[in-house]
Amino acid sequence: MASDTIYALSTAPGQAGVAVIRISGRNAGTLWGKMTARQPEPRIATLLKLSDPTDGSEIDRCLALWFPAPASFTGEDVVELHLHGGRAVVNGAISALAKLPEFRPAEAGEFTRRAFANDKLDLTEVEGLSDLIAAETEAQRKQAIRQMDGELSRLIGNWREKLIRTLAYLEAEIDFPDEELDEGISDQVKNNILVLQSEINQHLDDGHRFERLRDGFSIAIIGPPNAGKSSLLNALARREVAIVSDIAGTTRDIIEVHLDLAGYPVTLADTAGLRELEEANDNNVELEGMRRARTKAEAADFKLAVFDLAASQKPDLETLDLLKRGDSLVVLNKADKSDQAISTLASELSEFEIQKISAKTGTGIDALIKRLTDEVVSKLGTTGSSVGITRERHRKALIDTLDALSRSLLAPLPELAAEDLRLATRYLGRITGKVDVEDLLDVIFRDFCIGK
Repeated sequence: MASDTIYALSTAPGQAGVAVIRISGRNAGTLWGKMTARQPEPRIATLLKLSDPTDGSEIDRCLALWFPAPASFTGEDVVELHLHGGRAVVNGAISALAKLPEFRPAEAGEFTRRAFANDKLDLTEVEGLSDLIAAETEAQRKQAIRQMDGELSRLIGNWREKLIRTLAYLEAEIDFPDEELDEGISDQVKNNILVLQSEINQHLDDGHRFERLRDGFSIAIIGPPNAGKSSLLNALARREVAIVSDIAGTTRDIIEVHLDLAGYPVTLADTAGLRELEEANDNNVELEGMRRARTKAEAADFKLAVFDLAASQKPDLETLDLLKRGDSLVVLNKADKSDQAISTLASELSEFEIQKISAKTGTGIDALIKRLTDEVVSKLGTTGSSVGITRERHRKALIDTLDALSRSLLAPLPELAAEDLRLATRYLGRITGKVDVEDLLDVIFRDFCIGK
């Protein structure tokens, strides 16, 4: 694969002011002289006429950049062509590149994969780059930048270096049992392991904060039919997202909308109305909607339970059960209708936090948004360490590392303890891609776009 020279459009397809085509590989420089009159100086943008290599017909006048290996993104010879962004221009350039020997279109993520193979990026930096491309909010962008800059890589590397040093102490004890080594070396090894365990546990005990930031904080809107859940969704989204009707059961499936609260990503889900099963047992579609609503609510980071005061709705057992599972807030809708209804329902839900709104008039919506923003910031805000675990594979590798460290402390022989420490170093190395990661590469790179 690496012997081929690859090319791809690196900017979004379609009409634009400028389009960038990236080329990487050992033959990238052969297009100079075949498609241009001369070769530009390295890393200096140069205006050149781009021509078809077979008949010399002009394709465009473009800015060309030349990055000889190894000082390039991929570590290979790299060319960038900054063309006018019309479809015909881009298609003409791509067709011309296809005529050059050993040139082929790049696969998804192939430029970044070559950067990894040539030690330009490790796996955590690759994932940071992927997250940066996908970032939708300011907080996501900042987290991705930190990871792409190597903050997580340096943390893992520091732990691995400490572990290797500890392993060296232990192996010295094994290999030279009669030598006069420093007193208490076994205690030193044990202490080093305990300190490392403590540091790793501190990062694991983060409430999945950084993973939630990457994927988005999820809020499920639950409650009985016709309580105003869809109206609330529309009010929070500031646009018409869900159909609102007086007919009970209008919402049958999950409707999601993405919000940006104080720079943090939030997924808000409107769910089907919940009521006692015996009231819906003759309607399979409604039962399926309720099942999906329960599943969504159980998986959500936060729940909003909506009740319609005007209808004097009572809290059903299904909604109450979901409210008790995790963080939640009761929302009393149509609060402008009846003070007596507010008092009655509030007393029945006194164990929960309550907020009054009117989705129709907008009363209380700003206060509710502030309450949700405070909740999201408290859960996702990066107080303390700015370096965190952003993926489940990182978490699993660290848990495996802790298991190996714990076994080493209980090992009956130093040789067995040393083997457990070697396993721990391998688990840490898998996070950054230092060892045994070939099976992970396809999974990591498959979500990249073509041209990156």
